[in-house]
Amino acid sequence: MTIPSEVDVIVAPAPATDSGSYVDWPAIIAGIVIAAAISLVLLSFGSAVGLSMVDFRAGPDVPAIWIAIAAGTWLLWVQISSFMAGAYVTGRLRRRHNDATEEESDIRDGVHGLLVWGGALVVGGIIAVGGISAAANAVGSAASTVTNAAATVADDAAGALDPNAYFVDTLFRPASAPAGGTAPDSIAARAEAGRIIAQGAIAGSVSDPDRAYLAQVVAANTGLTADEATTRVNDVLTAVDTAKAQAAAAAETARKTGVLGAFLIAASLLVSAAGAFWAAQQGGNHRDSRTSFGTTFRRVR
Repeated sequence: MTIPSEVDVIVAPAPATDSGSYVDWPAIIAGIVIAAAISLVLLSFGSAVGLSMVDFRAGPDVPAIWIAIAAGTWLLWVQISSFMAGAYVTGRLRRRHNDATEEESDIRDGVHGLLVWGGALVVGGIIAVGGISAAANAVGSAASTVTNAAATVADDAAGALDPNAYFVDTLFRPASAPAGGTAPDSIAARAEAGRIIAQGAIAGSVSDPDRAYLAQVVAANTGLTADEATTRVNDVLTAVDTAKAQAAAAAETARKTGVLGAFLIAASLLVSAAGAFWAAQQGGNHRDSRTSFGTTFRRVR
């Protein structure tokens, strides 16, 4: 028997290993761009038809609450659909590593969808902060211009900015034109009445002695009788209380609306995160199975 002098040994090649990070940033950036573009287009369409949370107007027969609900629903749909579209694109474009099981690959695809969601929020936040800063600078410039202009007309500006000026003018509106065509000088009386009303606003109501004094001052400066002056004082103070109540109600409504809006935005962002996770997984599954959607994206020859 002949023994061979040489033996050929065949070594099987080692399995290929992936190098680099598991995070596919180019695919993530592509998803962020797609999400931002889709949201911009859809929000533009919504603003064109009045579905805007910034400024919406209802028709004469449509309550504003229904327009607000429609605008909120549209904003929710735009937010969720744009994030899901961007996440799907990222999942479809993400490079799959060979060291992962199907379950692990699905999780990595979903995490890439969450990165699209987070990246789009960061970009949107930066844009929003930039817009707010620009608006603040514009407001600061406008305020400086107004301040400089108001310095030349300080007395008129002070009267125009006084929230009680209208009510004080109502108090001293003459019942009839005085003889000789000149009205009595009531500047000091008006100033004192303004201070009384301001004190009443701070205290919650004008005291009975102050009411009686106001009636006397009004009667002396307008020619009204004591009873007519008392009636006018009561009417004006009632109007002041009504204005205060309306302002308080408007502030409370704005507060509740702000809280509700913030809650809805936070809830919709959480839903969008879940949608982005799921859409990225679907994109990864379609990538692995090479889903072509029939003739939808067929190459035109």
